[in-house]
Amino acid sequence: MDSLLVSTAVVAVAEIGDKTQLLALCLAARFRRPVPVILGILVATVANHALAAWVGVLIAQWLGGELLRWILGLSFLAMAGWMLVPDKADEDAACGSRFGPFLATLVAFFLVEIGDKTQVATIALSARFNDLVLVTAGTTLGMMLANVPAVLLGEVAATRVPLKLVHGAAALIFAVMGVLALANVGDAFAVF
Repeated sequence: MDSLLVSTAVVAVAEIGDKTQLLALCLAARFRRPVPVILGILVATVANHALAAWVGVLIAQWLGGELLRWILGLSFLAMAGWMLVPDKADEDAACGSRFGPFLATLVAFFLVEIGDKTQVATIALSARFNDLVLVTAGTTLGMMLANVPAVLLGEVAATRVPLKLVHGAAALIFAVMGVLALANVGDAFAVF
């Protein structure tokens, strides 16, 4: 259960102000049909994060032990630094798509999420917890918690959220997770 809760919290905070959240705003403004956009985000996220979690489980099985602990610790610290770098929406990312809202969102979200902070976090979390299903469910829930309000509330929410504070909080969470992993504090992730 820790893997679900930690994954949800980490990705929900990390997603605020992320390029995929900016894409959600763009798609919501473009199509003005929130339900198909939200369903596209959901399906794309489940597919993308299930693949990422699977890679994380494979990495955990392949590396194991002490090396995995160091890689995860350093990865979480790198994610902390990465969180402090603001994202921008890709201009080419389907805002002016000729496809319907569901398909445009599905394709755009899946592609834009490749190599994104939340996908990398999903790989690391899955390697840490060695739980494909709960990490995928948690990271997907985190994405939805961050993106559904963006779709429903649009630019009003985007302009009122203090992104520097949110990014700082996310960076702090990743930094603490990295230090705990490097210090080999096994159940310290239950704190989150």
